Amino acid sequence: MKKSDSLPVCDFCFKYNETFRHLTKDEIDILSYVKSCNNYKRGDTVYHEGNRTGGIYCVSEGIIKHYKTGIDGKEQIIRFSKKGDVFGFRSILSEEPACTTTKVIKKASLCYIPSTQFLKFIRTNTNFSMFILKLSCRELGDANQYIMDIAQKNVRERLAEILLLLNDNFGTDKNGVLNISLTREELAGIVGTATESVIRLLSEFKKDGIVKLNRRKIKLIDTKRLKKITDVY
Repeated sequence: MKKSDSLPVCDFCFKYNETFRHLTKDEIDILSYVKSCNNYKRGDTVYHEGNRTGGIYCVSEGIIKHYKTGIDGKEQIIRFSKKGDVFGFRSILSEEPACTTTKVIKKASLCYIPSTQFLKFIRTNTNFSMFILKLSCRELGDANQYIMDIAQKNVRERLAEILLLLNDNFGTDKNGVLNISLTREELAGIVGTATESVIRLLSEFKKDGIVKLNRRKIKLIDTKRLKKITDVY
């Protein structure tokens, strides 16, 4: 982690970030003054599961993964955060330690907002507090959907669904390659299966002309077939 030489300008970031659009001009000025920003490289840990965060984070650049660690040390990836997303607020609102470990998978610039100021915005700005409430409910709904998928869909169906979600959330570059680069272990950590199973299924998808693979790069060739695989329920 390295302290950023220049702070991202909040007014510019709001172009990508809907969370803080509910703040007033005076509150934005306060936010710009109290925040701090740091640069992270791939593999850096922002905070560990069970730790107190002391504030919330806003992603100015990069991609972050949030995961829980099983008894065997295996990662179960819960979700990702990308440019414009905020994270860390659940433990602040609940006054509990972080429930996940947060690690950088694409070099990132993160702005840190102290919990005291975040909570002050919650207490004094109704629109902002309502948005945070909706955001919390949305994350809970996503978690419930994930649990249902784990229970009802087989590994092939879950992998197809994850590839489509990554495409929806991160898009592709000019060559049609997903804008998020994951190891096979990380993919297995999202799907909730063994790495060997993900490797085998990706090979099958490649053989069937559904995807193209180049190390960690994945290009979706036939999204209709992926949707057919996952639209079982």
